[in-house]
Amino acid sequence: MAGKLDLDPRVVREARALAARAGQPVVDLARSHTTVSVERAVLRLAGVRGADSDGIPWVNRLVDAVRADVGLEHGVAVPVFHAMRATGVDDITVLAQKAAAGAVRFGVPTRKAEATAARRAARRATNDGLKTIDRRRAERDRLIKRYGDPEQRPWIYLIVATGDILEDIPQAQAAARAGADVIAVIRSTGQSLLDYVPEGATREGFAGTYATQENFRLMRAALDETSRELGRYVRLTNYASGLCMPEIAALAGLERLDMMLNDSMYGILFRDINPIRTFVDQRFSRQVHARAGIIINTGEDNYLTTADAVEAAHTVTVSQLLNEFFAHEAGLQNWQLGLGHAFEINPELPESFRLELAHALLARELFPDAPLKWMPPTKHMTGDVFRGNLLDGFFNLVGALTGQGILLVGMMTEAVVTPWLSDRDIALQNVRYVLTGAGNLHEDFLPAPGGFIQQRAHAVLGEAIDLLRRIENDTLLTAIADGTFGIMKRPADRGKGLDGVAQHAEDYYNPVTEALEA
Repeated sequence: MAGKLDLDPRVVREARALAARAGQPVVDLARSHTTVSVERAVLRLAGVRGADSDGIPWVNRLVDAVRADVGLEHGVAVPVFHAMRATGVDDITVLAQKAAAGAVRFGVPTRKAEATAARRAARRATNDGLKTIDRRRAERDRLIKRYGDPEQRPWIYLIVATGDILEDIPQAQAAARAGADVIAVIRSTGQSLLDYVPEGATREGFAGTYATQENFRLMRAALDETSRELGRYVRLTNYASGLCMPEIAALAGLERLDMMLNDSMYGILFRDINPIRTFVDQRFSRQVHARAGIIINTGEDNYLTTADAVEAAHTVTVSQLLNEFFAHEAGLQNWQLGLGHAFEINPELPESFRLELAHALLARELFPDAPLKWMPPTKHMTGDVFRGNLLDGFFNLVGALTGQGILLVGMMTEAVVTPWLSDRDIALQNVRYVLTGAGNLHEDFLPAPGGFIQQRAHAVLGEAIDLLRRIENDTLLTAIADGTFGIMKRPADRGKGLDGVAQHAEDYYNPVTEALEA
């Protein structure tokens, strides 16, 4: 079927094939490299817990000690479990503490029997962590069956973030009672640039709340209570991005989060994290998400906050196609692909609403089995709350007309203040009004054959294909360096975290990757 836009299936197949060819060199790069955060995620799944008196996690101390002695290129699993056998230490966190004190030295065993024994022990320990993730996934399935899913789509996605997890919890529960289906806890400003995951519950953050395992646990338990109260399963999301992307993905799986912000290029473009570091980390994190049954949300909407939403519309489509390829390669299924796009065209532009419809419908038809994450206006919000509420209503209407899967609630106070509970209530009223009155309007909506909306969608797809051809010839890393996405120029030999990347040696071993790829 050609669908409402009458897209040529051959053109769509060509776009996907080009995305695969453009993305494959990056996958090859990711498969042949590791990072400090990938190795820390392995040890977290093996059971390393806690932090020292300065708040530095023991897993950081352990990886740093291994790296100082033998480097990262062999992986940390074999040196760590070889040391445990050699020292007689049977608790991996105790080993980390001894290593931090300089009481343990690490090496790569040269005897085959010793290396085999270390691999076997590493596999056993990390499999325990993966089994916990499997139990959490099964637990989610049971709770959804018991409490039920929201009756309508899109799921209503609402943000809380006071900085204090104990304040976030009642706000999140209030939001769920007011109709939110997904609660997102925004991270504290700058956490993505920390090369460690803070430990424990946190009471202070900046424009957000720190992502920690304990904060995940507390919020998940609170929303489980609210799910029982409301008779529907309330989902929880956070951010698997930044320098600790793999670790946060592992912690999300261990604590049964349901969605994670996880984009292949966001950290590169908007946080100046090294491209190679990011692509290596995102592949591992997505493998974990696939195992955990977590839905990822990608960040294409951010491109339109720095680039023009009409001129750069095709870059969103290109990124969605690349994100789809990278996600499938890592094992994610279509139902887990919350591909991002946004309502960010200047409302003063003639036919802006029709352009937004064309772009949203193009995303819907290119990815019919993906939930899609539809983002509200931010760039052109002026502080006029009445105009803002109307713009959000238009945004909600486009979501209804095009059958989006995840709808982030827009705030009329965007660009003015951090929303109050009352602001969220008004915003949710707007969503409820549109979805109640027009929730199934997509069944009746059909653009005029050959008309403005169809022509615009075809033009954007054509521009996306042209760009993918250029990327295939010049490589994706070159395109990123040239400022193709979001007009941010990020060379592959620069950026934060590059010193934490290592190329695999011939004997590199990662028991978690081995299990996830099996």
